[in-house]
Amino acid sequence: MPSTAPTPRILIIFAHSMPHASRVNRALIQAARRLPNVVVQDLYECYPDFHVDVAREQALLAAADLVVLQHPLQWYSMPALLKEWVDVVLEAGWAYGEGGTALLGKDFLLAVTTGSMADAYHDAGLHQWPFAAFLPAYRQTAQLCGMRWCEPFILHGARQITNEEVEAHVTHYVERLSHYSHDPGAGSASASASASASTSASASAIVAASVDDGYAPDVPR
Repeated sequence: MPSTAPTPRILIIFAHSMPHASRVNRALIQAARRLPNVVVQDLYECYPDFHVDVAREQALLAAADLVVLQHPLQWYSMPALLKEWVDVVLEAGWAYGEGGTALLGKDFLLAVTTGSMADAYHDAGLHQWPFAAFLPAYRQTAQLCGMRWCEPFILHGARQITNEEVEAHVTHYVERLSHYSHDPGAGSASASASASASTSASASAIVAASVDDGYAPDVPR
């Protein structure tokens, strides 16, 4: 008997200031746009003046089952416009805190590419920390909003890899999005167990972040 479960709705919040110069991020987002249940919100295209339409963004989030944040990491953090988006869109009383249940039942994934190879992310490497050490702010944001943290999607060495490796990574990204299955019950149970007492939300979102080391000159990757 065919499944009657609705097709999950995926929202990708894409923040890249120079997508035309990107190799990996551009290929990822172009492939994702072709999926019928994916909505791509390109922040730098929509808000070049940094004046984010909060109501519009909240409506997009409310309609999604899976929220993907895709971006190049700049100085071990998110691009400036995405930080502005987080600051103004994820409001107290809406995304977290008392009455902040708008993200209830959603999933959160971080898909990341780095400019450095994997061996640069350890105590004797260039960045002196494992890559996971740069993710707590993302994870805590998800937890504060009652969201479920999904295993990040990571590509190291974005500048050094071959075109064939880029294509393979894009294929894996599309497969991960295509095979995503929303389970609101699991999301609610997980979030309820981890969220603070003042936060009645129980949600999860996917962050697909393309990370280019911590250096601003790496943005095009």
